[in-house]
Amino acid sequence: MKPKNCLIFGASGFIGRHLIRKLTQNNFKVTAVTRNIHQKGYLLRTQGNPGYIEVVESSIFDENKIKNLVKNADICINLIGILYQKGKINTFKNIHEKFPYFLSNICKEYNIRQFIHLSALGIEEAKDSLYASSKLNGENLIKKNIKDANILRPSVIYSVDDNFTTNFMTLLSILPIFPLYYNGSTLFRPIHISDLTEIIYQLIFQNVKSITLECIGQEELSLKDILKKLLKLIRKKRLLLPIPLFLAKLSAIFFELFPRPLITLDQLKLLKYKNIPSGHYKTNFDLKIPSCANFDDEVKKYSYMWSEGGQFSKFK
Repeated sequence: MKPKNCLIFGASGFIGRHLIRKLTQNNFKVTAVTRNIHQKGYLLRTQGNPGYIEVVESSIFDENKIKNLVKNADICINLIGILYQKGKINTFKNIHEKFPYFLSNICKEYNIRQFIHLSALGIEEAKDSLYASSKLNGENLIKKNIKDANILRPSVIYSVDDNFTTNFMTLLSILPIFPLYYNGSTLFRPIHISDLTEIIYQLIFQNVKSITLECIGQEELSLKDILKKLLKLIRKKRLLLPIPLFLAKLSAIFFELFPRPLITLDQLKLLKYKNIPSGHYKTNFDLKIPSCANFDDEVKKYSYMWSEGGQFSKFK
């Protein structure tokens, strides 16, 4: 039987790299699209089984190139997303709205078998966030083109190469005092990357269509709970200090001056809202695809790098 061809946009991101490994190990052919093959190509080629991966360079709005890619694909997966805007091109509107509409329109034209789009959990409530509203608009634009598209809404995703636990552990290892926005009460259901890629694989394998799925991990944790767990894992003691909203806004304005801000004003708005199942959609548990990874166990595998002594602390 000819292996199905999966076309992945956002393949060089940390979710894409893990997904490539998962799919090629299960005999799916993957075409990984990247904007810079010279910078990302060498890494992407190592992520998949030989003979099962092709790396292609393309602008995300190159209509002719993308049409040629889509017409040879069975499944299209869009993982492209940004956490903050930068310049006139990398905007929420371009990345979260215009591109998904553009891509899904081409997929409709070529009658793609399955379309999977990665969105985010909690975006329906966070109406005052530009990030959330752009994600929601993107979902709606996709559904106008492809009524049986699959929309995945994960909570925060963690892994050894994430920008979530690793950034927090870096800061907690340096700062004696760590600010708690909204008293650290924001709730999450963190999902490990291996569980998320298993969900995507099962949707493809079972040929699931027309679903909006909230993708969640085992545990419901507040931001304060997460920080406490990370501190325990890196064997540090730090003061977690709640700060007033006006100070939080000032700090966000300051961090926005950096090329890769720790937090932005828009992300501060997102933290007002729970990042847990809404109850309006099915979760991966409802589809009998439970999350198996335990937060403490998984983060422990790489947290030693932020402990005193780094990798040598593993032997203590």
